Amino acid sequence: MSPLVLTIIISSLGLGTILTFIGSHWLLVWMGLEINTLAILPLMIRQHHPRAVEASTKYFITQATASALLLFASVTNAWTSGEWNLVEMVNPGSATLATIALALKIGLAPLHFWLPEVLQGLDLTTGLILSTWQKLAPFAILLQLYPSLNPNLLIFLGVLSTMVGGWGGLNQTQLRKILAYSSIAHLGWMISILHYSHNLTQLNLILYIIMTSTTFLLFKTFNSTKINSISSSSSKSPLLSIIALLTLLSLGGLPPLSGFMPKWLILQELTKQNLIIPAIIMAMMALLSLFFYLRLCYATALTMTPAPINMLTSWRTNLPPNLALTATASLSIFLLPITPAILMLTS
Repeated sequence: MSPLVLTIIISSLGLGTILTFIGSHWLLVWMGLEINTLAILPLMIRQHHPRAVEASTKYFITQATASALLLFASVTNAWTSGEWNLVEMVNPGSATLATIALALKIGLAPLHFWLPEVLQGLDLTTGLILSTWQKLAPFAILLQLYPSLNPNLLIFLGVLSTMVGGWGGLNQTQLRKILAYSSIAHLGWMISILHYSHNLTQLNLILYIIMTSTTFLLFKTFNSTKINSISSSSSKSPLLSIIALLTLLSLGGLPPLSGFMPKWLILQELTKQNLIIPAIIMAMMALLSLFFYLRLCYATALTMTPAPINMLTSWRTNLPPNLALTATASLSIFLLPITPAILMLTS
């Protein structure tokens, strides 16, 4: 792909997200989402591989369906209330339909079936964009609509997503599918607390983006897409394999790492709101997610590659310095001690 075309595509991605951020009119917001969807399709299909074509087709059909539902919800709300303003969602039916459309857009259970399959068909760089940047625009809408949304529906979607994310990742051997189920579980944590504390949703989203970016960048550095290929990472770079170990444990929410902070605060807030049963279910499902992160940790840092290996490996490769990986890895591991300062800034 030529640099000019790539620049136009990346600029369009940014433009679509910014339009959704700044828009207060439903049609402007919808237009931003459409630009966002159409801009990522050339990045997804640039490999010219059957799996990439299949993933792009599935993604386009899913996002088009979600956009149609969202447009129908906004038109129905405007028809009943006479308001095109984003925050004036007074019709409960339109609010429910908008919630379902946005859940389909970001991949919340039970509307998650497209996400693992699409992510599996992409390269790691495009998968990183899909798992992080593409979540920003729908969450920008959800964070503006949250007073109008049904809290019971949000809790149902959140708890079901944590269950699907925990169970779904257990039997996977492909790293991209594991990260897809990890994404579903984390989105469940964010959406369950949205109605009660939108600041916690924002905090969880930021930390999720940081930790997921670190994981994708590490796998890209190791050039690994399967669990059995990641076991050669310790021979490529022992330091990076330790960072990968800590980042995966942080994704699992293990103290004293950064990923423990949002889970702890969300469980605390759910308990304050008397939602004891959802909090217990989500905490138990976090243990399932932690199990498959531990599988990855075992493969990354605690196993050695067998001698007869069928892939090209390098011994102690001199990896170039990566500033983005350094910054995201530091934030993924060391943020827990400054939780009071973060809470003060977000309150």
